[in-house]
Parts: sequence; structure tokens; C-alpha cells
Amino acid sequence: MENNYSAEIKILENGPIQIKGEFVFRDSSGHKTTEYKEIYICRCGRSGNKPFCDNTHLKHG
Repeated sequence: MENNYSAEIKILENGPIQIKGEFVFRDSSGHKTTEYKEIYICRCGRSGNKPFCDNTHLKHG
């Protein structure tokens, strides 16, 4: 079965990775976690909600 997902990935300046569109997000084991329209992935490594951004980077500069 072929899926026609389409997403835009953007690296935000001094912030997270933004992913917008129609896509499936999978965990490290490859299991489908959910379908999203927009998510933000942590780049600073300090998020309390990894892999998602919780804006902790704003507190640490």
C-alpha cells in the first residue's frame, strides 16, 4: 500500500525543527506513533518532552 504523504521540514533559527504537512511520525523502533499536521522536534537536547520541543531552549539561550 502506497501513501502519498507530503511534508515541509524547516530548521528554525535558534530553535527546533518544524515539520508541517501530512506525514507519519515513528518512534525509534519504527512503530507508527501518530499522524500529524505540525510538530516541533527538539534540537537543543534539553526538552523534557523529547523528541518534541517544549521551548526549554528559550531559557538556556
